[in-house]
Amino acid sequence: MSIIEKAAGKIGAGTPRPASPGDNDDPDHNASLIENALSKQRSSHAAPFVATPVEPMFSEQDADTVLEGNSQVQSINLARLHRMGVVSPDAEKSQIAEEFRIIKRPLIANAFGQGAARVKNGNLIMVTSSLPGEGKSFCAINLAISMAMEMDRTVLLIDADVAKPRVPEYLGIHADKGLLDVLQDKDLKLSDVLIRTDIAKLTVLPAGRTYKRATELLASAAMTRLVEDIGNRYPDRIILFDSPPLLATSESSVLATHMGQIVMVVEAEKTSQDAVREALSHIQSCEVVGMLLNKTTPTPGADYYYGYYGSYGK
Repeated sequence: MSIIEKAAGKIGAGTPRPASPGDNDDPDHNASLIENALSKQRSSHAAPFVATPVEPMFSEQDADTVLEGNSQVQSINLARLHRMGVVSPDAEKSQIAEEFRIIKRPLIANAFGQGAARVKNGNLIMVTSSLPGEGKSFCAINLAISMAMEMDRTVLLIDADVAKPRVPEYLGIHADKGLLDVLQDKDLKLSDVLIRTDIAKLTVLPAGRTYKRATELLASAAMTRLVEDIGNRYPDRIILFDSPPLLATSESSVLATHMGQIVMVVEAEKTSQDAVREALSHIQSCEVVGMLLNKTTPTPGADYYYGYYGSYGK
């Protein structure tokens, strides 16, 4: 039994897969993945999220353009992403790309009811970890890019790690205002802070400027309104949240109440079982939690196996 299975106590069995070199939430490190694809869990102690009745954040006039028409457009250095070990749309097949294809499949199935019952708010997905440095931002970006490569899906990646935002740094884009600014300033439109990328189906919402009461902003009616409007008005979109570590700040626990699915990144051979157990206790409000084992030791022969697959697989 793996460290994750021991810690969680309620994750379905999965088949470990070979992984690539490790990542330390640093653009110069590669990530290693996977323990298992996401498995569905339900907690008898989960408290249902009840949204506060509020006015829609977007007017009907904004509805068709808020994620496309007025947002900024910035280029991502795809060659740099490839050197960092990140999934790149223009790259040839790679082991990490195949790994994230496996990870995203159950997420997409849950979000859109493909072959199973559709999960409520399943297109709202939070990527988090127990502690800093486990690679959750790296995994969130890889998931976002991999999902944006789907033929019939678009992706909004929200940098909700307001204490330590990393998404713009990874992607090499400039970000000033963002999520917290929209929540703070009622006159600021979401379309004014969104960044469209030259990855055709990927849009980014930066964290924005730092506010002392960031946790209260994430727990506010404005955040509820934003999440509900984005999730409901754009049901064909996947909205990924790169959230803070669960045991480092309280923001993730607040965000979890809005989510349909959570991906919890766990660093192999480092994160303790106690840390995993405690972190899971903070996200019981979400019925679907999947574990992603990061920075695993590569399996002997993995390179040979992937070379064969890359040559003869689909």
